[in-house]
Amino acid sequence: MKTKPLRIVVGLSGGVDSALSAWLLKRAGHEVVGIFMKNWEDDDDDEYCSSRQDFLDAAAVADVIGIELEHVNFAADYKDRVFAEFLREYEAGRTPNPDVLCNAEIKFKAFLDHALRLGAEKIATGHYARVRERADGSVELLKGLDPLKDQSYFLHRLTQAQLAKAMFPLGDIAKTEVRRLAAEIGLPNAAKKDSTGICFIGERPFRAFLHRYLAHTPGPIKDDRGRMLGEHVGLSFYTLGQRKGIGLGGVKERGAARGGADHAPWFVAKKDLPSNTLYVVQGHGHPWLLSSRLAAGDTSWIAGGPPAASPALAAKTRYRQADAPCTYEPAPAGFALDFETPQWAVTPGQSAVLYDGDVCLGGGVIGA
Repeated sequence: MKTKPLRIVVGLSGGVDSALSAWLLKRAGHEVVGIFMKNWEDDDDDEYCSSRQDFLDAAAVADVIGIELEHVNFAADYKDRVFAEFLREYEAGRTPNPDVLCNAEIKFKAFLDHALRLGAEKIATGHYARVRERADGSVELLKGLDPLKDQSYFLHRLTQAQLAKAMFPLGDIAKTEVRRLAAEIGLPNAAKKDSTGICFIGERPFRAFLHRYLAHTPGPIKDDRGRMLGEHVGLSFYTLGQRKGIGLGGVKERGAARGGADHAPWFVAKKDLPSNTLYVVQGHGHPWLLSSRLAAGDTSWIAGGPPAASPALAAKTRYRQADAPCTYEPAPAGFALDFETPQWAVTPGQSAVLYDGDVCLGGGVIGA
């Protein structure tokens, strides 16, 4: 935390993480202004998208801390920059990560631009990550110290310009300590449950939400032997590794050719767009669910350029995954990764994020 007082605009979401971030900055002597971002308007209601309650919680926090709070609507930006891309990816049979795009396009672009117009010297959020300045003046993105809450994966598309303006006051703090401090100082949302839904969908049933925006083209569900097992509702509504909601709960694997149990669970393993076929397999460790190599494109690098080829890096192919040792190879359209241990359900459209120890280097979007 810098000792020189700065004018810092904090994104207050209504949750405890951003609330404590604002309090820590105010306690350190900075001039703090809160911004509540409204990013979604369609069918916004109290049942799933609790933006009204979130704003009330943010306002209560601002009142306790003693800072101003501004309500800003970025819904149009979100729809153009994030949601449209989200739908395009699903229609192409991939599974995008809108939270990654939201950080790059909204929280650290639209929000940052707005904060700078307010005279901000820095912006701050409640992300669990760290920024470190190098001797040459450039900045690095580091993991948050709490391994269970590290959110650097979602921030890997940020640029040098964006990171240089960013502060993450919770980067050195464990979530349990955040809760304890929030309760101790009397923040009104100290015990508020963390949001687990996708940034704009909230906690609503995901498939029901997608059904309103994507075409429904039913097709065959087949197993790894090519046998017809049933009918899917549209390839866009399934993702690799999915177990629940396939609709094959009553289908048995007859015989034990692979030693599998009759009622072994089914997993989505492949999507064939030309034939509109969904392929499923039984068993978490089925070979179709394991990948030793991936290719990624649409890259973004924290340092501004790609790292050199290296056999000593690690990667995540999804959030809440342990770092997997890998060999990184630059490629004309992106990069390739070879893993020491095969990775489970590597999913096109998700992000492959590279790490050198605690330093997040950046990453790319996994291809088919």
